[in-house]
Amino acid sequence: MPQHALRSILPDVGWSADRADAVTFTGGTDPILPTPFRIGTAGAATLAATGLAAADLWTLRGGGQQPVGVDVRQATASLRSGHYMKLGDGPVPPDRNPLMGTYPAKHGQWSYIHANFPNHRAAALKVLGCAEDKDAVTRAVATWDALELEEAIIAAKGAGGMVRSRQAWAEHPQAAAIAALPLIEVVRIGDAPPEPLPAGNRPLSGVRVLDLTRVLAGPTCARTLAEHGADVLKITGAHLPNLGYQEFDTGHGKLSAQLDLRQPSDVETLRGLVRQADVFSQGYRPGSLGARGLSPEALAELRPGLVYVSLSAFGHTGPWAERRGFDTVVQTVSGITLRQAEVVPGKTPGPQFYPVSAIDYCTGYLMAFGAMVALGRRAREGGSWLVRISLAQVGKWIVDLGEVDPAAARDAPADFTAAELDAWSMVSNTPAGRLRHLKPIVQLPQTPPHWARPSVPLGYHQPVWPARGAD
Repeated sequence: MPQHALRSILPDVGWSADRADAVTFTGGTDPILPTPFRIGTAGAATLAATGLAAADLWTLRGGGQQPVGVDVRQATASLRSGHYMKLGDGPVPPDRNPLMGTYPAKHGQWSYIHANFPNHRAAALKVLGCAEDKDAVTRAVATWDALELEEAIIAAKGAGGMVRSRQAWAEHPQAAAIAALPLIEVVRIGDAPPEPLPAGNRPLSGVRVLDLTRVLAGPTCARTLAEHGADVLKITGAHLPNLGYQEFDTGHGKLSAQLDLRQPSDVETLRGLVRQADVFSQGYRPGSLGARGLSPEALAELRPGLVYVSLSAFGHTGPWAERRGFDTVVQTVSGITLRQAEVVPGKTPGPQFYPVSAIDYCTGYLMAFGAMVALGRRAREGGSWLVRISLAQVGKWIVDLGEVDPAAARDAPADFTAAELDAWSMVSNTPAGRLRHLKPIVQLPQTPPHWARPSVPLGYHQPVWPARGAD
């Protein structure tokens, strides 16, 4: 099954599906955790795609052909890698806000409130007109029609959604817009001469990546590029909310600096970094960076040959193109949480999330795959390139992979064995202490993936590039 899923990915970037034959999958198949969705297949296939792209770049450097290996169980664990971190002697707390969750609404409906970020939590509470208390939120949501609440929270610049069935979602105009898109797009957006990869002994040695993404999917993209040798500089703002534990998970291999893009001087600093960059990865809603002169076309003009990776929640077309969203929101509105609850009921009534963040991590892996494909095209034929993808497109792809037998899903173990997790883990010395975490999954015999830098706190470095290829 992972081989079939991988073959469905490759043609979207102009590759032959037969390239999947270079990948060996081990470790069994779904169900691996208690969900009907083929999350192991999805994780393994998207990781395998990154391995194929890294191997392709290695051949561009004059290296030999190398096979790709992926363990499906290990790939599945990577879809909740933050769950397996330990800092010092204890776990890294997830910092999930207690208000985040699904609540009963009127008419037997359910509504999801995304409350992890303070600004989204404040927006929901303002709409609901209640205190920051779970019982108060429960009472308030119960007075709302779920669709009306969804629209009110979005209008207030919050995040969340009405719980829909898969059939209801299929009839939604945004679902139709997503269905008309490929899983991932790699589009030429400008002219530039062919540009060889910088010198180095890894697939992405000397390649400079600006990471302007947050939460999980986008940061996972840049983390994946770092594990193949890229110099990644994460840019965030001190004024922006963040979940600290996620930075430990997605920060491996990165430098981290802060800029305030509300300030023209900091925008100019960023533009200076772009002039020396190879990849610009951003996760803002479509068009939101254009006002600051940071659209794909503007940056391709500033730096001909740039690979611009653009992530959104619901795609760049359709009535929800500008709507904010997260993995959990996509699960909610597209019928995934209802189906999960039908097959694997939770401890409490109502819709349930599957036990990993499959949409987030698989999207991140696919973003990295697209970026490497575009770098290969730049080296061979020149040009500036746009890689475009959304959480909702990846969610649809996962659903389209089909389901496992419901009884088998219910009987699947809730976690991996201690021996497996020990074999899949490593320790990094970070500024915050010794961090135990999962190591890279993709197996490449000539260029084994690894991170040359540990995770660091946000803003730990200055916004300057290191020398090409310097660790």
